[in-house]
Amino acid sequence: MTDATELRRRTAELLAAHPVADTGRLDFLRARFDAGLAWVHFPEGLGGLGAPRSLQPVVDAELAAAGAPDNDPRRIGIGLGMAAPTVLQYGTEEQKRRFLRPLWTGEEVWCQLFSEPGAGSDLAALGTRAVREGDTWVVDGQKVWTSSAHLARWAILIARTDPDAPKHRGITYFVCDMTDPGVEVRPLRQITGEAEFNEVFLTGVRIPDSHRLGEVGDGWRVAQTTLNNERVAIGGMRLPREGGMIGPAARTWRERPELRTHDLHQRLLTLWVEAEVARLTGERLRQQLAQGQPGPEGAGMKLSFARLNQEISGLEVELLGEEGLAYDDWTMRRPELVDFTGREAGYRYLRSKGNSIEGGTSEILLNIVAERVLGLPGEPRTDKDVPWKDLAR
Repeated sequence: MTDATELRRRTAELLAAHPVADTGRLDFLRARFDAGLAWVHFPEGLGGLGAPRSLQPVVDAELAAAGAPDNDPRRIGIGLGMAAPTVLQYGTEEQKRRFLRPLWTGEEVWCQLFSEPGAGSDLAALGTRAVREGDTWVVDGQKVWTSSAHLARWAILIARTDPDAPKHRGITYFVCDMTDPGVEVRPLRQITGEAEFNEVFLTGVRIPDSHRLGEVGDGWRVAQTTLNNERVAIGGMRLPREGGMIGPAARTWRERPELRTHDLHQRLLTLWVEAEVARLTGERLRQQLAQGQPGPEGAGMKLSFARLNQEISGLEVELLGEEGLAYDDWTMRRPELVDFTGREAGYRYLRSKGNSIEGGTSEILLNIVAERVLGLPGEPRTDKDVPWKDLAR
């Protein structure tokens, strides 16, 4: 069994063989992956050592102390948090070896082709079609709200392969090459002025069957692995105390005493406590994940993340008064990442409005918590066993 002492020894060996000062960033990241220190809980040969997930911070702390580069996880969050665990669980050995290393090093950015204009909250109603022609699938359709599609080399994609089956049972999961002919990415400009989201049009895109994850028609089950990991990645990220949105608000309170009122003080205290509770709950959730794949509990963390971000950013704007109404730059741009804490309060306020939509709407997540966590009776679903082609649209 690999323990903390062994991981420190292996990390020291990595640093000795690849001195940080003399090794290029990408070369160091590749060497770290090959040494099994990327995801220590992944299997050997795939960036890990089969060690407990809870030991990853041991490696991260040693490398951070040595000034080693990281893989810029915010830029490649979809690959790390969603694609990688899905490929690991459902991919063939060939797929794992092809995709995981450049995904982790950041050489290849990933995006998610799930939501559609008519299938967002009801994702299983998606209409993008994949028709098999020998060893190739021909895909036609439209996806929307696709983060990082303008940067991505690969996408995780779900498409309708059997319109005669009920909606949840006629879906198949693929890996789509975003550079292939027939893939068109168009920006979606947001209220912040940015276009980090995109709509993606797929016209006669040919995907080899070797890029299918899981069995034909089993895409909904595969997608649940992706979605459960997505909610944990969004709502359960590791943060220090006063990390995230509460940090700038608390800092403004301390540095600008002239802005304080009794009412704002009480509201800030309440939100500070709630943010700390959410942070500690996220830590507990990550410890539970060390025992296996995430379940529906991540939906609760994602719900809390969205509500707190919106309430804290609203409080910060109110605290700043007229200053809070200012906004620095409405220029149309296509960013590589979302930087909540590196911009001004107005940006945080506007961007947080999307938190209750992206990664699953809060309304849908409330249903998941009610039915799959608390065990409450499910909502009536009259279309559950109706063939997709017969559904009203």
